[in-house]
Amino acid sequence: MNSLRINFLLFTFHVSVSTIFGDTPNILFIVSEDNGPEMRCYGTPIDTPHLDRLAQQGTLFRNAYVPQAGCSQSRAAFLTGLYPHQNGQIGLATWKYSMYSAKFDNVVKTLKQVGYRTGLLGKLHINPKDAFPFDFKAVSKSNFSRSNMVEYTRQAKRFIGASERPFYLQVNYPDAHRPFLNAVDNLPEKPLTGKDVVSLPYMGIDHPELRQQTADYYNCMIRLDTHIGSLLKALKDSGKTDNTVVVYIGDHGADLLRGKRTSYEGGVRIPMIIRWPGAKNGQDREELVSTLDLYPTFCEIANMPVPKALAGRSLRSILHGGFPEWRKYLFTEYHVHSNHNPWPQRSVRDKRFKLIYNPLAGEVNPGYAFTFGKKFFKTPEAELLASTSETVRAAYRLMKRPPLYELYDLQEDPYEFNNLADEPSLAKTQGRLIAELKRWQKESGDAMKQRSVARQLFRMIQSAGTEKRDALDYKPFMQLP
Repeated sequence: MNSLRINFLLFTFHVSVSTIFGDTPNILFIVSEDNGPEMRCYGTPIDTPHLDRLAQQGTLFRNAYVPQAGCSQSRAAFLTGLYPHQNGQIGLATWKYSMYSAKFDNVVKTLKQVGYRTGLLGKLHINPKDAFPFDFKAVSKSNFSRSNMVEYTRQAKRFIGASERPFYLQVNYPDAHRPFLNAVDNLPEKPLTGKDVVSLPYMGIDHPELRQQTADYYNCMIRLDTHIGSLLKALKDSGKTDNTVVVYIGDHGADLLRGKRTSYEGGVRIPMIIRWPGAKNGQDREELVSTLDLYPTFCEIANMPVPKALAGRSLRSILHGGFPEWRKYLFTEYHVHSNHNPWPQRSVRDKRFKLIYNPLAGEVNPGYAFTFGKKFFKTPEAELLASTSETVRAAYRLMKRPPLYELYDLQEDPYEFNNLADEPSLAKTQGRLIAELKRWQKESGDAMKQRSVARQLFRMIQSAGTEKRDALDYKPFMQLP
């Protein structure tokens, strides 16, 4: 076949692809590990220029949340558009927790149906894996050693340039998961030390060891920003920036005290930045949004109907500068992470107040001792707590043995140190939030509305022990008929 014939065929193929897909936007979805909104554009004084620029070019969400502060649970939720109690991924995939079924609609299946190429870089961390039929996978391990990080950009460049068909590429970075590596491949060039920072404020403890851990966590965030910058440059070099929606989130908060594996703000509140070419830029929005809103947003990007069963709603109107009537209440939950820390829990917040429901009130939360353990801190718990105020010490005592309800005024007490539950002046507020929580539990099919179910799950996990064994059969009682 002569070169003229080949060029003609290539031209014809390009025209055919353009005719079929038109200006259908690509989706570049960036997910980082174990970090809240600790970056300069959210007010933390560290250098994150690439994420800051992305926020300036798009929309930054101040009040973005995950449904559960755990890796597998968070990822299954944003890919299925369902809460963990709805899809069944209530604990870590590495501990054999899994979704109820592989048959749920999910982002990957849905976008493939309308012609998207789908790619995954980094770990999936959801069971069963075959529920998510990605066309392309690379760098599939967790990579907590952060080895060969340039491979993420190299593989992304390869996938982006492979075809003119629209693409969905999910890039999962290992930073800022533990271990908090202060430097990898000379990134950052000048690592922060404990002398340069104060501890993350929601911990309430400014001990030297926590300052050093905070510094190393910030070093992870600075390095993450650099890698995201390389990825965005690869997108620009491909010539596809002007037709690609870029979404960035963290999968849940930092693995520090009162963060990951809790229902506190440090665990469930995350960064969310979205840049949609042609939408409004430079927005700083206060709406209560969830990663459950991403699936319906992706559907609207792809100009396709949104599945009716999804728990969230599309962010399209907000991203384009609109002010639609929005949710007044946002809900999160917790079940288990590894078997070391079962603690069924539900929470609801409105614009100002947040209520946490502990169906196992009176029990000791095993996650408390796990987080304070030697795996995370060299300094004994008593010494760490001795370095702070009585108000904060009381908050940790409450965390160890929680009451039935916790109520916080997030306007006056953003770090949730002062439990206002049962305060007479807030009786109406507490009653309203309890009623909204019960309504949501009923509407979402949450079996945990019965305290006996929470106790059954708790005892089952405790009986299984902390060695990885066969999967627990929790499904029959977690799903309402």
